[in-house]
Amino acid sequence: MSSITMREAINAALREEMRSQANMVLLGQDIGAYGGTFGVYRGLYDEFGPERVRDGPLCESATVGFGIGLAVTGMRCVVEIEFMDFLTVAMDQIVNQAAKLHYFTGGQLSVPLVVRTPIVSRLGMGPQHSQSLEAWFMHVPGLRLVLPSNPYDAKGLMKTALREPNPVMFIENAKLYGGKGEVPEQEYAIPFGKANVLRTGNDVTLVAVSGAVPDALAAAEELAGASISVEVIDPRTLNPLDNETLAASLRKTRHMVITHDGYRTGGVAAEISQRMIEEAFDYLDAPIIRVTGMDVPVPSGPLHSAVVPNRKNLVEAIRSLLS
Repeated sequence: MSSITMREAINAALREEMRSQANMVLLGQDIGAYGGTFGVYRGLYDEFGPERVRDGPLCESATVGFGIGLAVTGMRCVVEIEFMDFLTVAMDQIVNQAAKLHYFTGGQLSVPLVVRTPIVSRLGMGPQHSQSLEAWFMHVPGLRLVLPSNPYDAKGLMKTALREPNPVMFIENAKLYGGKGEVPEQEYAIPFGKANVLRTGNDVTLVAVSGAVPDALAAAEELAGASISVEVIDPRTLNPLDNETLAASLRKTRHMVITHDGYRTGGVAAEISQRMIEEAFDYLDAPIIRVTGMDVPVPSGPLHSAVVPNRKNLVEAIRSLLS
């Protein structure tokens, strides 16, 4: 085991698969000699050269479209979109093309495409660079949706994504890039659709997505001092979603709080909540609570911290739920 950052873990997964898959290419803005906006691609250009690590134009729709074209002709392609907000200008390519080509052709075509993009909701970079839009893609059949929260999961899930025949949205919270964790040096992969129980507990289930995970763990630790036992679960993938693990925990604790950075209305928490009502309604001792991003454009500068969940919000929500 070695202790590395999440940034380094993703880099390692890409490097190892580039070495073993000769038909794999990387596309995106500033991913060449510069090494990527957040440094995830450092060293890959030097090892694999400009034919396999290609800087693209300032046109996300063209870059994703090119990646789809490569994918359907037998290449494996990873496209980086510098900020999640910029997926909005590539929606037709992702939603109407990549997600549907397998179905259009009766299974004759596969689209082994990975679209990597960071959520930058916790860095104060303003309303056009800070949105958490994962709920949009949870709504689209044909897309795998992956959101790691630590180095071990990031590498293992990326390994699976890079061997998946279907298009994968691999979404990373930029605030987590520098966080360190132990990662095995031997080969491993994490299957999609298997949630990670980060902390066991008996009083309440706290489901935390991506950048909300550290605050969820901090809240659980604080509440433990007050003899409140919190089970913290990271879904890791939203499509497929591990309903069974979440529902089993809810049946045990009889209370649930769901937290993520994305907007509250129509968000991931709303979908998970409804699924849990369908799966385990009779076990609920209180309504499921959402602690999410506010329904406002994310402010620039220090004000950004006021519109995303934090440890204090979660502690207050859980205390209120159990009172």
